[in-house]
Amino acid sequence: MNKVTYRHELKFLLMHTNYVVIKARIKEILEKDLHVDSDGLYTVRSLYFDDYFNRAYNEKNMSILDRQKYRIRLYNNSDKVINLERKIKSNNYIFKEITSLTRSEVQAILEQDYASLRKSPSRLKQLFYYESISNVLRPRVIVDYEREPFVMYAGDVRITFDLNIRAGMEALDIFNNKMAMVEVLEPNYLIMEVKYTNFLPTIIRDILPAQSGTYSSLSKYVLCCDKTLFKRKTSV
Repeated sequence: MNKVTYRHELKFLLMHTNYVVIKARIKEILEKDLHVDSDGLYTVRSLYFDDYFNRAYNEKNMSILDRQKYRIRLYNNSDKVINLERKIKSNNYIFKEITSLTRSEVQAILEQDYASLRKSPSRLKQLFYYESISNVLRPRVIVDYEREPFVMYAGDVRITFDLNIRAGMEALDIFNNKMAMVEVLEPNYLIMEVKYTNFLPTIIRDILPAQSGTYSSLSKYVLCCDKTLFKRKTSV
C-alpha cells in the first residue's frame, strides 16, 4: 500500500494590489509550474458533489476538522485530462486521491449511471460509487478560475494565485463552455494558496501576508454554492 502523505495548506484572500507585490517577490525565488501556457496561467474547472444532507457544505461552515469532498476536474476547457478527486482535510493538512475518468464515464455519472464505477479496479471510483448509492452524492455546482502556479522543490512548496473565481449558473454539465457564470468574490480580490509537504522555507514564509490575513476556512466550493443558491437537498 502506498504511503499517504498529508500536505500543509494555507489560504489567503488578497487584494489585487497585494497580489502584484507578492508575485513580484515570488517570481525571483520560485519557478513557474511546467503545465502553464505562455501567459503563466491555466484554467481550472471543477464539478463539486455533495450528499443528500449537504455534508461537505455544512461541515465546512461548522469548521469540522476532519472532512472530505469529491469533485471532477478538467483543465483549459479540454477533455484530454479528466480527474476524479477526493480531497481529505484534517485541520490545516490535506490529502488528495486522484484517478482519471473518460468523458463517457463522466456522462454516465451525470446521468446517475454508476455501474462502471462499481466494477472498476480503482479504489477511488468504488468509493465514489458507494457514496453515490448510499449517501445520494450528486453534482452541486461548477467552479471556474484561472490559476497562476509557482513551485519550489525545497520543501515541496507550491504557491498558486486563483483569479476570476466564478460559479456556473444553474448548469452542471462540466463540458458546457457556454454556460452563464457569475463572479463570487468582490472586485479586485483573489485567493492565494500555499501548499507544502516537509517544511516552508523562511524565505517563503517572510513573503506571505500577515497571519491576520489568513482565511484558513475559505472555500471556493462554499463561496460558489452561496452565490448560486445551490445549497439544497437533491432529489434521489
